[in-house]
Amino acid sequence: MRRRKDCCFRMEWEFTLLDWIQSHLRGDLLDWMMPAVTFLGNGGWFWILLTLLGFIPQRTRKYAHVAAFALILHLVLCNFVLKPLIARLRPFQIQEISLLINAPSDFSFPSGHTQAAFSVATAICMWRRRYGIPALILATVIAFSRMYLYVHYPTDIFAGIFFGVSFAFVGLAIANKLFRDKPWDGCGGEPPQP
Repeated sequence: MRRRKDCCFRMEWEFTLLDWIQSHLRGDLLDWMMPAVTFLGNGGWFWILLTLLGFIPQRTRKYAHVAAFALILHLVLCNFVLKPLIARLRPFQIQEISLLINAPSDFSFPSGHTQAAFSVATAICMWRRRYGIPALILATVIAFSRMYLYVHYPTDIFAGIFFGVSFAFVGLAIANKLFRDKPWDGCGGEPPQP
C-alpha cells in the first residue's frame, strides 16, 4: 500500500491500527461479512426502521422518541455541520487501497454509521438491557466494520460512539421535557430499567 504525500503525522497511529487490521484480521470470511454488516448502517436505514417500529407498541414508544430525537440531532449536528466543517478525508483517499464497498463520497469525521447505531442501541438499552446489549454489540460490529473496510479512522469511530451515546441521553432529556405533563404509560414507554 502506498500512502499519498499529504498524509499528516497526526494520523500515523491511526493508519498503523488500520494497517494492522488489514494485515492481521483480513480474510475471506470477514471480507464477506463486513460489507454485509456495514450495509445495516448505510443511510441509517436499519436504525431508522427499528426506531419507527418502536412507535407501534405503546410500551416502547418513549424510547422510540428518544431514538428519533437522537437520530435528528445526529443528522443535523454531525452530517450537516461537523462533517463539512472538519472536512476530513477518508483513509482510502490518503492511502491507496482496494475497497470492498463503494467509496463513500462524504467526509470522514465523525462516523455516521457508528453514531446512528450507538444512538438507537443506547435508547434500546435505556428501555431494556436484555435487548440493548445485543443492539450495542451489533453497533460495535458495525463500528469495527468501518475501520475494517478502510473508510473511517479510529478517531471517527470514537467520536461516533461519543456523539451517539450523548445524543441518546439528550434525546431522553428532550422526551422527558416534552411529555413532562403526561404519564409515559399513556403516551408510550416505561421508566428506565435498572
